[in-house]
Amino acid sequence: MRPSLLALASIFALLNPQPSSAHGHGNGRGLELEGCLGRRDLTSFARRGDDGSATAGSTPANAISTYKCDPNTCKLPNCACASTDAPGGLKPEETPMFIVLTADDAIQTYTTAAIDSLVKRRSNPNGCDIKMTYFTSLAYTNYSLVTEWFVKGNEIADHSMTHPELPGADEIKGNLIALNALAGIPLSSISGFRFPYLNYSAEGLTTLHELGFTYDSSATASSPVNAPTTDAFWPYTLDYGLVNDCSTFEGICYGEPALPGFWEIPMYAIFDNRTENNIHLMDPWLDEIDNPAFTLQFMKDTFTAHYNGKRQPFGLYTHPIHVATGYPGVKDPIAIINMINQFLDWAQAQPNVWIVSNEQLLAWVRDPVPTSQLNSSPALRCSTPDLPEEAKICNGMDGHEDGLLERCPFEDFPFFTCYGCPVFPPTVEDPNPAQDTSSQTRYRLPANCSTAFWDPIGNTCLCQSGDCSFSDVSRPIGANGANLTGGGTNVDGDTSTASAVSTAHSYTPFNHAGRSTTVSRPLLLSLLVVCIAMTLSGSAFVLSSLSFPSFLCSWTSLHQFF
Repeated sequence: MRPSLLALASIFALLNPQPSSAHGHGNGRGLELEGCLGRRDLTSFARRGDDGSATAGSTPANAISTYKCDPNTCKLPNCACASTDAPGGLKPEETPMFIVLTADDAIQTYTTAAIDSLVKRRSNPNGCDIKMTYFTSLAYTNYSLVTEWFVKGNEIADHSMTHPELPGADEIKGNLIALNALAGIPLSSISGFRFPYLNYSAEGLTTLHELGFTYDSSATASSPVNAPTTDAFWPYTLDYGLVNDCSTFEGICYGEPALPGFWEIPMYAIFDNRTENNIHLMDPWLDEIDNPAFTLQFMKDTFTAHYNGKRQPFGLYTHPIHVATGYPGVKDPIAIINMINQFLDWAQAQPNVWIVSNEQLLAWVRDPVPTSQLNSSPALRCSTPDLPEEAKICNGMDGHEDGLLERCPFEDFPFFTCYGCPVFPPTVEDPNPAQDTSSQTRYRLPANCSTAFWDPIGNTCLCQSGDCSFSDVSRPIGANGANLTGGGTNVDGDTSTASAVSTAHSYTPFNHAGRSTTVSRPLLLSLLVVCIAMTLSGSAFVLSSLSFPSFLCSWTSLHQFF
């Protein structure tokens, strides 16, 4: 017995609302800019020198055994010993399972759309949209999209200006200055750094510490979490030195470099079941590009080891240009995109799984609370700026900045910005060139105003930093672990980045006092019909031909709907 076409049509109406136009494509800035940029150039830039390949060996056992850190004096929030145990002494079952999502290199239409193809339809268990960390370098970057990405709540981090193998202080500071000047990112909000090619040094880490960065995320946890002497540590401070990559770089580990209060967020490797060449780090789907099923399996296996162990974070570290679609003459990597979405669908079906940025992860690590108290923790909550609908300011927000972006037509890589075109693109020697005076003067973000509330044309802040209004849009987490799974998975298999938009998801309070009115009763009855048909005839046909999410037929899901 198979479900009727009417029932199936009803389910698809439920799960596939009509898409609206994505921000950034309706004002002409996206296609015009990207026509000048070669995806092949960006791809080679990302892969040059095998950027992010996992070649480091596991930390030697003696480096771990000789590591000395006294947890009685090294205490949160500003000091943490390297440990495989969750912060705050939490038991694994009390600890959220974090999937840390990061991207490296340019921010432009192809790369932000690539990330959206993986997460835009998703939400965490508290209903918040997925946030991620973007380690940004300037070549090919469109500054208006940096502003937009930041105002949506994502973390913008530093990846140097020009992506050299060993960036000095000028490369690191220059990126801060340019992102602040042309994208309006507050200097205080850029707190993280990742070294190009993950090629760091004790001197480089010391420079970050001296410049006031909060953390680095370049060191590799190169052994499985269940290895006897694993180096898969939770984020820790370098008060007592680094304890990762000890066989790779000079001047680190064995107490060096000692940088009080400076955090390392390790990059957690992924492992397959082979005995050689079985370690993967950035873009693991490229290592087995013709066998996505194999990649999916070893990603699941590694995640399961983390989840069933001590809940160390699981990392998805990407160069998003490799999963970008729509570039003329280049085959879309649909199989890879589908595989990543399959993995995220599966992971989000597990209880207490959260997809987060480095910023969110570190906020929770510094103030760890058990799952039962997550409602009181600001680390995973989400808010939106309260702006009058009629406010027309260039601030990265759809509906407010329409028609206000300025195009900077540089030959190598033109870009858009809210903050006035410079006379020439930023360079390491001059990261903040003078503004081109041939057009209307625009004013840079002052230190006492939030990006979303600053009008760079009117030279005014719609509120001061102390009274800017944000609405908390997160919803409560259920008691005793109830309803702790994420939502909005990519149920229809649509990987079109141009049309990927957030789907409105219904929410029922845990006491069931309020019933959702987002979905009609006939559609929900159709869902029940399909679930019964799947039960009687087996779900293989429906799952294989319709990509129907079987978890919707669980008693937990149906009980919330009816």
